[in-house]
Formats: sequence, structure tokens, C-alpha cells
Amino acid sequence: MKTKLFILSLLFVLCFNCKKTEKITIVETANTAENYLKPNTEDQFLGGIKMIPITTPKGEFKVWTKRVGNNPTMKVLLLHGGPGMTHEIYECFDGYFPQENIEYYYYDQLGSYYSDQPKDLSLWDLDRFVEEVEQVRVALGLNKDNFYLYGQSWGGILGMQYALKYQDNLKGLIISNMVASIPDYQKYSDQVLAPKLDPEVLKEIMSYEDKEDYTNQRYLDLIVENYYTKHVIRMPVKDWPEPINRGFKHLNPDVYVTMQGPSEFGIKGNATLKNWDVKDRLKEIKTPTLTVGATHDTMDPEHMKWISTEVQNGRFLLCPNGSHLSQFDDQKVFFKGLISFIKDVDSGAF
Repeated sequence: MKTKLFILSLLFVLCFNCKKTEKITIVETANTAENYLKPNTEDQFLGGIKMIPITTPKGEFKVWTKRVGNNPTMKVLLLHGGPGMTHEIYECFDGYFPQENIEYYYYDQLGSYYSDQPKDLSLWDLDRFVEEVEQVRVALGLNKDNFYLYGQSWGGILGMQYALKYQDNLKGLIISNMVASIPDYQKYSDQVLAPKLDPEVLKEIMSYEDKEDYTNQRYLDLIVENYYTKHVIRMPVKDWPEPINRGFKHLNPDVYVTMQGPSEFGIKGNATLKNWDVKDRLKEIKTPTLTVGATHDTMDPEHMKWISTEVQNGRFLLCPNGSHLSQFDDQKVFFKGLISFIKDVDSGAF
């Protein structure tokens, strides 16, 4: 792989029983051309793509979304990781959601490849991203009767923060491969994952970390071959799925470095997410919530299981053979659990 791809891939990592609810009557909707993308509309003309205007403290910009499917009660908005990654790493959802009649929306957050990419670093702020998601929700017509919010990695941070402010708009929340505390993530990385590396490999990696030489080709090779293939996506680099490579290629490092920092072994420097922690607020979330963890993840799966017990209505899904991108390396388990949660909430069985 080229140096640029390694740099971009390095920047990615940052980027349930329950109470029964009143039974909901499911409306069966056939995915015909007529109700899928209505004729003579902009929706059909653009194949479900919609550029949504977003108001920010620094002016108005547009973000890219694309609708797939049609269901009045199950609509899932996908929040990608990064920050600064793209929707592309979720293209495998096309292999599972359509046949289950689940409507879903791809979405590139502001700064990501398919959306506007302003250069003002002050825009890469968690609270501003929360307001962006709310504006996207309104523009797409999502509400408490149909709106499921899925967030993975950084998207999980954004999803939790959104739920803490706007959960009355949600029907269901999915927190995938993300803990509720960056300091806890740092501790798990330092005390659990780093020691699993070959001691000589770890020593050499840390020598580059100490020098803040994060773009050194040798450092990048060591990280990708010894860490990524064990904890990010458990496949040899040559076998990585094409959407993953494409997503890494399109990652915006300005967004990532501002919020997450340049290091693979923690949040360092002036990264704006460095002290983020909502552990004490999880109990405020009453929305039906699925947390997804993986045995080999960069995030502690026990912490993700714990989140499901802290929220008021939680369920935990473990992907035993998966890592941070378990939608690829433990795909069958991942999608079976995710689809079951969405349908259980929709039917009132959750």
C-alpha cells in the first residue's frame, strides 16, 4: 500500500433484557418502484441522493446523504467513524438491509469526502456535529416513530451525544464499537492492547511515538501489519475489502487530527475529544439501545457490555470473531444482531 493510504488508515480508529413497550402495528410496504423512489421527483432523478443544507456558526454548507429502501417505521441513519471518514465503509449494509425491508441513509458528515469540506478547524467540534445531525434528521423527515440512529466508533460518540440532547426524536439507538469514555479507551489501549504486541515491535513503535514521528513509513508499516490486522480489521492487508481501502483513501486528516490526534496509541496533543466522557450520563438515555462490541476490538468489549446495563433499555451484541470493523470481519453475527434489534423495537418485542 502507498504511504498516503497508510497515513489515512492510521487516522481512522477514532474515527440487551429490556422493558416491553406498547405493541406497534407494522405496516407492510412493498419495495415497488412507485413507493421506493417516487416517479417525477428529485428523489428518483438522483437515485435517492440529497444534498442537505447545514447552518453552522461559520455559514451554510451542504452534506451528502443517500436513501436506500422504503419503510415507514424502520429508517436508519448511519453515522460513520473517523472523524473525517466516509459512508463507504458501510456499503456492506446493501447486502443485508434491503432484503429485510429496512430503509437506511448513507451520510457523509461535514468535512467528509462527499460533503462540503470547509477549512475552518473550529467547525470540527462535537456539539456542532450534534446540531448537524439534528438538521439532517429534520431534512430527511425522521422522527420518534421511525428514526434509528446507528453510530460506529466516532459515530458512536456522536450518537451518544445526540441522544443525550435529542433522544425524544429517536425510536432506537445503536452504539457500535465505541466506549463512553476516551480516558477509558486510552487506559485499555495502554494496559491491555499494547502489551499484546511483540515486545520488540512495541518498543520500536513507541520510539516513534516518543518522537511524535507519526508519518514515518516504518512506524506506519509496524502499526498496520501488527495492530490493524489484529484489532481494526482482522484480515491481511492485501485482503481488505475495496470499500475500506476507498474510505481510507478519502479520509479528511484535518478533521481527524483536530478531534482525535495523529497517534494510534491514544488521544494526544490538543485533540478536542481527549477528555470526552459521558459514563455518568448514560442512565439518562431511555431510548431502546443496542451496544455492539467485538472480542478483538480496539475498544474494550466489557465496557460496551456495561453501557447496555447503564442505559434504561439496553441490549448487548458481542461479535466474538470481530474487531473494530466487525461489519466485515464478523459480518454474519453483526448483521443478525443488528437486524433483530431493529425489528424487535419496531414490533414492540423489545
